[in-house]
Amino acid sequence: MSTDPRATLPGRAGALLAELGDTAELHDLYDEAGAPVYHAIAGTSPLEVRELVAAARSTTGPVLELAAGSGRLTMPLLTLGREVTALELAPAMIRILEERLRTVPATRRSRCTVVAGDMSDFDLGREFGAIVLGATSVSLLDAAGRAGLYRCVRRHLAPGGRFLLTAVEVADFGTSTSEQVIEVDAPDGTGFRMYEHWTEGADVRTVTVFPHPLESAVPPITVCTTRIGVLPVARLEAELTDAGLVLTDRRPLPPTDHQHHDVLLVAEVAA
Repeated sequence: MSTDPRATLPGRAGALLAELGDTAELHDLYDEAGAPVYHAIAGTSPLEVRELVAAARSTTGPVLELAAGSGRLTMPLLTLGREVTALELAPAMIRILEERLRTVPATRRSRCTVVAGDMSDFDLGREFGAIVLGATSVSLLDAAGRAGLYRCVRRHLAPGGRFLLTAVEVADFGTSTSEQVIEVDAPDGTGFRMYEHWTEGADVRTVTVFPHPLESAVPPITVCTTRIGVLPVARLEAELTDAGLVLTDRRPLPPTDHQHHDVLLVAEVAA
């Protein structure tokens, strides 16, 4: 690696990585080694998926899912009986998604098209009744990326179509502490410990995932990290309006913990 991870990871995650020394390998959460970790931990929070699928059910026509990842939302969307296009940028995520699709009935698999693409710059040449962006993935984009996202959404929404996206309400995030530790048990029994670090007022927070319990991990120990933007929902709403999208619904999702408060936003193209 060109950069010493001990100098780039903040807080307890950085200290723990330094303790592990050469026994640990640091990866991006979306690369070849990180994608399986993301897939394992992403399937442990079904509440947001349930709300997004319910919102998509009230629309008609084909569905476009942006930043589809390993299919956490793709698979439930296919149960609606609609055509689903899953757009994802990371090749490792696409491979996991395609492997998962091979395990479902052919009639369902035939309704899913996987496209390699960037959610901030894509042109599929067609319109959709619903465009879905889950997992608060809008926070992965900077201001220029979000502007590109909104342009693409407007171009691809059918008349009366809806843009469904989730965001993290950060009004109270980090007011009591700049670091949170979350333990996650994947469906296959694999355990992880996530360290989420945020300096109040900063534009990004750092999430680092270690295997748990660490004592039983066999070297080389895969440690995965990513930086996620801190995007106040009020700013996101203003950006949607400025981009020619009308906010038609805003609803809080059931909380997953004491610091994360996800919000579902529904927008349509302004008349």
